[in-house]
Amino acid sequence: MTKPILHFAHANSYPAGTYRQFFQHLGARFDVRALEMHAHHPDYPVDDGWRNLARELIAQLERYDAPVVLCGHSLGGMLSMMVAKKRPDLVRCLVMLDSPVVAGWRAFFWRSLKHQPWADRYTPAKHSARRRELWPSKEAAHAHFAAKPGFAAWAPGVLADYIEAGTKPHPEGVTLRFTREIETAIYRTLPHHLGRLVRTPFPVPAGFIAGTRSYECRQAGLEATHRLVGKNFVNIEGGHLFPMERPQESAAAVIAMVDRLLEGRDLA
Repeated sequence: MTKPILHFAHANSYPAGTYRQFFQHLGARFDVRALEMHAHHPDYPVDDGWRNLARELIAQLERYDAPVVLCGHSLGGMLSMMVAKKRPDLVRCLVMLDSPVVAGWRAFFWRSLKHQPWADRYTPAKHSARRRELWPSKEAAHAHFAAKPGFAAWAPGVLADYIEAGTKPHPEGVTLRFTREIETAIYRTLPHHLGRLVRTPFPVPAGFIAGTRSYECRQAGLEATHRLVGKNFVNIEGGHLFPMERPQESAAAVIAMVDRLLEGRDLA
Protein backbone atom coordinates (compact mmCIF):
# COMPACT_ATOMS: atom_id res chain seq x y z
CA MET A 1 0.00 0.00 0.00
CA THR A 2 1.26 3.46 -0.86
CA LYS A 3 2.00 5.55 2.20
CA PRO A 4 0.53 9.05 2.47
CA ILE A 5 3.00 11.88 2.00
CA LEU A 6 4.09 13.85 5.03
CA HIS A 7 5.96 16.95 3.92
CA PHE A 8 8.26 18.35 6.59
CA ALA A 9 9.66 21.89 6.83
CA HIS A 10 12.77 22.29 8.97
CA ALA A 11 13.77 24.84 11.59
CA ASN A 12 15.98 27.82 10.80
CA SER A 13 19.60 26.79 10.11
CA TYR A 14 18.99 23.03 10.44
CA PRO A 15 18.89 21.33 7.00
CA ALA A 16 16.43 18.49 6.63
CA GLY A 17 19.18 15.88 6.91
CA THR A 18 19.56 16.84 10.57
CA TYR A 19 16.20 15.10 11.19
CA ARG A 20 17.27 11.76 9.71
CA GLN A 21 16.39 9.73 12.82
CA PHE A 22 13.08 11.55 13.27
CA PHE A 23 12.26 10.86 9.61
CA GLN A 24 13.16 7.18 9.97
CA HIS A 25 10.58 6.76 12.72
CA LEU A 26 7.96 8.73 10.78
CA GLY A 27 8.70 6.52 7.80
CA ALA A 28 6.89 3.62 9.43
CA ARG A 29 3.68 5.44 8.61
CA PHE A 30 4.45 8.11 6.00
CA ASP A 31 6.34 8.79 2.83
CA VAL A 32 8.43 11.62 4.29
CA ARG A 33 9.46 14.42 1.94
CA ALA A 34 11.28 17.69 2.62
CA LEU A 35 13.15 20.53 0.98
CA GLU A 36 16.75 20.05 2.10
CA MET A 37 17.27 23.76 2.82
CA HIS A 38 14.73 26.56 2.82
CA ALA A 39 15.68 30.13 1.92
CA HIS A 40 18.69 29.30 -0.24
CA HIS A 41 17.02 29.17 -3.66
CA PRO A 42 17.69 32.39 -5.60
CA ASP A 43 14.10 32.48 -6.84
CA TYR A 44 12.81 32.68 -3.26
CA PRO A 45 15.00 35.10 -1.29
CA VAL A 46 14.22 35.95 2.32
CA ASP A 47 11.80 38.88 2.52
CA ASP A 48 9.90 40.60 5.31
CA GLY A 49 7.20 38.27 6.59
CA TRP A 50 8.68 35.24 4.73
CA ARG A 51 6.19 35.43 1.88
CA ASN A 52 8.81 34.26 -0.62
CA LEU A 53 9.65 31.31 1.61
CA ALA A 54 5.96 30.41 1.71
CA ARG A 55 5.89 30.60 -2.10
CA GLU A 56 8.83 28.20 -2.20
CA LEU A 57 6.96 25.70 -0.04
CA ILE A 58 3.79 26.06 -2.11
CA ALA A 59 5.76 25.38 -5.28
CA GLN A 60 6.99 22.13 -3.77
CA LEU A 61 3.55 21.00 -2.57
CA GLU A 62 2.09 21.68 -6.02
CA ARG A 63 4.36 18.95 -7.39
CA TYR A 64 2.51 16.25 -5.46
CA ASP A 65 -0.50 14.40 -6.82
CA ALA A 66 -2.61 14.80 -3.67
CA PRO A 67 -2.84 16.97 -0.53
CA VAL A 68 -0.23 16.16 2.11
CA VAL A 69 0.13 15.99 5.84
CA LEU A 70 2.11 19.18 6.44
CA CYS A 71 4.43 19.24 9.42
CA GLY A 72 6.97 21.88 10.38
CA HIS A 73 9.37 22.71 13.18
CA SER A 74 9.89 26.30 14.38
CA LEU A 75 10.43 28.32 11.15
CA GLY A 76 8.99 25.38 9.24
CA GLY A 77 5.85 25.28 11.37
CA MET A 78 5.14 28.96 10.82
CA LEU A 79 5.72 28.62 7.08
CA SER A 80 3.44 25.59 7.03
CA MET A 81 0.69 27.53 8.79
CA MET A 82 0.98 30.35 6.24
CA VAL A 83 0.80 27.88 3.37
CA ALA A 84 -2.12 25.90 4.83
CA LYS A 85 -4.08 29.13 5.23
CA LYS A 86 -3.33 30.32 1.71
CA ARG A 87 -3.62 26.97 -0.09
CA PRO A 88 -5.74 24.56 1.96
CA ASP A 89 -6.31 22.53 -1.19
CA LEU A 90 -2.71 21.29 -0.85
CA VAL A 91 -2.93 20.26 2.81
CA ARG A 92 -4.82 17.48 4.63
CA CYS A 93 -3.81 18.62 8.08
CA LEU A 94 -1.18 20.74 9.79
CA VAL A 95 1.14 19.74 12.65
CA MET A 96 3.32 22.50 14.14
CA LEU A 97 6.31 21.59 16.30
CA ASP A 98 7.20 24.33 18.77
CA SER A 99 6.17 27.06 16.31
CA PRO A 100 4.14 29.48 18.48
CA VAL A 101 1.92 32.02 16.73
CA VAL A 102 3.21 35.49 17.59
CA ALA A 103 0.16 37.76 17.88
CA GLY A 104 -1.39 40.59 19.89
CA TRP A 105 0.88 43.05 21.67
CA ARG A 106 3.95 40.92 20.93
CA ALA A 107 3.31 41.13 17.19
CA PHE A 108 2.66 44.89 17.43
CA PHE A 109 5.88 45.34 19.39
CA TRP A 110 7.85 43.32 16.84
CA ARG A 111 6.33 45.21 13.91
CA SER A 112 7.35 48.49 15.54
CA LEU A 113 10.97 47.60 16.18
CA LYS A 114 11.97 44.99 13.58
CA HIS A 115 13.68 47.52 11.30
CA GLN A 116 15.48 49.33 14.09
CA PRO A 117 19.26 48.78 14.31
CA TRP A 118 18.92 47.44 17.85
CA ALA A 119 16.15 44.91 17.06
CA ASP A 120 18.60 41.99 17.11
CA ARG A 121 18.73 42.03 20.89
CA TYR A 122 15.16 40.63 20.91
CA THR A 123 15.77 37.67 18.57
CA PRO A 124 18.34 34.89 18.06
CA ALA A 125 19.90 37.14 15.40
CA LYS A 126 22.10 38.52 18.15
CA HIS A 127 23.82 35.12 18.18
CA SER A 128 23.49 34.00 14.57
CA ALA A 129 25.11 37.14 13.12
CA ARG A 130 28.34 36.20 14.93
CA ARG A 131 28.03 32.42 14.69
CA ARG A 132 31.23 30.56 13.97
CA GLU A 133 31.06 29.13 10.45
CA LEU A 134 34.48 27.64 9.64
CA TRP A 135 36.42 24.69 11.10
CA PRO A 136 39.52 22.79 9.95
CA SER A 137 37.54 19.50 9.71
CA LYS A 138 34.19 17.86 10.31
CA GLU A 139 35.63 16.37 13.48
CA ALA A 140 36.53 19.84 14.75
CA ALA A 141 33.05 21.10 13.91
CA HIS A 142 31.50 18.16 15.78
CA ALA A 143 33.66 18.85 18.83
CA HIS A 144 32.71 22.55 18.73
CA PHE A 145 28.97 21.86 18.84
CA ALA A 146 29.21 18.86 21.20
CA ALA A 147 30.70 21.17 23.84
CA LYS A 148 27.54 23.31 23.85
CA PRO A 149 24.82 22.24 26.33
CA GLY A 150 21.97 22.53 23.84
CA PHE A 151 23.63 20.16 21.37
CA ALA A 152 24.81 17.84 24.12
CA ALA A 153 21.14 17.17 24.88
CA TRP A 154 20.56 15.71 21.41
CA ALA A 155 20.03 11.97 20.99
CA PRO A 156 23.11 9.92 20.08
CA GLY A 157 23.97 10.30 16.40
CA VAL A 158 21.82 13.35 15.68
CA LEU A 159 24.73 15.78 15.96
CA ALA A 160 26.67 13.64 13.48
CA ASP A 161 23.70 13.92 11.10
CA TYR A 162 23.72 17.70 11.53
CA ILE A 163 27.44 17.89 10.74
CA GLU A 164 26.96 15.71 7.67
CA ALA A 165 23.93 17.66 6.41
CA GLY A 166 24.95 21.09 7.64
CA THR A 167 28.55 21.49 6.52
CA LYS A 168 30.31 21.53 3.18
CA PRO A 169 33.95 21.59 2.04
CA HIS A 170 35.87 24.86 2.24
CA PRO A 171 39.48 25.66 1.25
CA GLU A 172 40.28 25.90 4.96
CA GLY A 173 38.28 22.84 6.06
CA VAL A 174 34.48 22.84 6.32
CA THR A 175 31.88 25.59 6.59
CA LEU A 176 28.17 25.84 7.28
CA ARG A 177 25.89 25.05 4.33
CA PHE A 178 23.05 27.09 5.81
CA THR A 179 24.74 30.46 5.81
CA ARG A 180 24.70 32.60 8.91
CA GLU A 181 23.67 35.58 6.77
CA ILE A 182 20.48 33.82 5.66
CA GLU A 183 19.82 32.44 9.13
CA THR A 184 20.10 35.98 10.52
CA ALA A 185 17.93 37.46 7.77
CA ILE A 186 15.19 34.96 8.65
CA TYR A 187 15.24 36.00 12.29
CA ARG A 188 15.18 39.68 11.36
CA THR A 189 12.12 39.27 9.14
CA LEU A 190 9.95 37.17 11.48
CA PRO A 191 6.31 37.69 10.39
CA HIS A 192 4.18 40.07 12.45
CA HIS A 193 0.94 39.21 10.63
CA LEU A 194 0.41 35.64 11.88
CA GLY A 195 -2.29 36.66 14.37
CA ARG A 196 -4.55 37.59 11.47
CA LEU A 197 -4.41 34.02 10.21
CA VAL A 198 -6.15 32.67 13.30
CA ARG A 199 -8.95 35.24 13.62
CA THR A 200 -11.29 33.13 11.51
CA PRO A 201 -11.73 29.34 11.48
CA PHE A 202 -8.65 27.68 10.07
CA PRO A 203 -9.33 25.83 6.80
CA VAL A 204 -7.60 22.55 7.73
CA PRO A 205 -7.32 20.57 10.99
CA ALA A 206 -4.33 21.85 12.96
CA GLY A 207 -2.36 20.56 15.94
CA PHE A 208 0.58 21.77 18.01
CA ILE A 209 3.30 19.88 19.87
CA ALA A 210 5.32 21.93 22.36
CA GLY A 211 8.52 21.20 24.24
CA THR A 212 7.99 21.32 28.00
CA ARG A 213 11.14 23.43 28.40
CA SER A 214 10.71 25.58 25.29
CA TYR A 215 11.94 29.14 25.88
CA GLU A 216 10.50 30.08 22.49
CA CYS A 217 6.96 29.15 23.54
CA ARG A 218 7.31 31.09 26.78
CA GLN A 219 8.69 34.13 24.98
CA ALA A 220 6.04 34.17 22.24
CA GLY A 221 3.07 33.27 24.42
CA LEU A 222 0.56 30.60 23.46
CA GLU A 223 -2.80 32.38 23.45
CA ALA A 224 -3.04 32.64 19.66
CA THR A 225 -1.69 29.13 19.23
CA HIS A 226 -4.45 27.76 21.46
CA ARG A 227 -7.01 29.67 19.39
CA LEU A 228 -5.63 27.98 16.30
CA VAL A 229 -5.50 24.38 17.52
CA GLY A 230 -8.01 24.22 20.39
CA LYS A 231 -7.83 20.84 22.10
CA ASN A 232 -5.20 19.59 19.65
CA PHE A 233 -2.29 20.77 21.80
CA VAL A 234 0.13 18.41 23.50
CA ASN A 235 3.45 18.71 25.30
CA ILE A 236 6.51 16.54 24.91
CA GLU A 237 9.49 16.44 27.23
CA GLY A 238 12.29 18.60 25.90
CA GLY A 239 13.26 22.04 24.71
CA HIS A 240 12.65 23.88 21.46
CA LEU A 241 14.69 21.30 19.56
CA PHE A 242 12.88 18.25 20.93
CA PRO A 243 12.84 16.45 17.53
CA MET A 244 16.64 16.29 17.82
CA GLU A 245 16.58 15.43 21.53
CA ARG A 246 13.92 12.71 21.34
CA PRO A 247 13.44 11.71 17.68
CA GLN A 248 11.54 8.49 18.31
CA GLU A 249 9.15 9.98 20.87
CA SER A 250 8.68 13.08 18.70
CA ALA A 251 7.77 10.99 15.67
CA ALA A 252 5.30 8.99 17.75
CA ALA A 253 3.71 12.24 18.95
CA VAL A 254 3.34 13.47 15.36
CA ILE A 255 1.76 10.19 14.24
CA ALA A 256 -0.67 10.32 17.17
CA MET A 257 -1.54 13.94 16.38
CA VAL A 258 -2.22 13.18 12.71
CA ASP A 259 -4.49 10.30 13.76
CA ARG A 260 -6.28 12.69 16.09
CA LEU A 261 -6.68 15.40 13.44
CA LEU A 262 -7.86 13.03 10.73
CA GLU A 263 -9.90 10.66 12.88
CA GLY A 264 -12.30 8.69 10.77
CA ARG A 265 -10.71 9.81 7.51
CA ASP A 266 -8.83 7.49 5.18
CA LEU A 267 -5.12 8.39 5.01
CA ALA A 268 -4.34 6.04 2.13
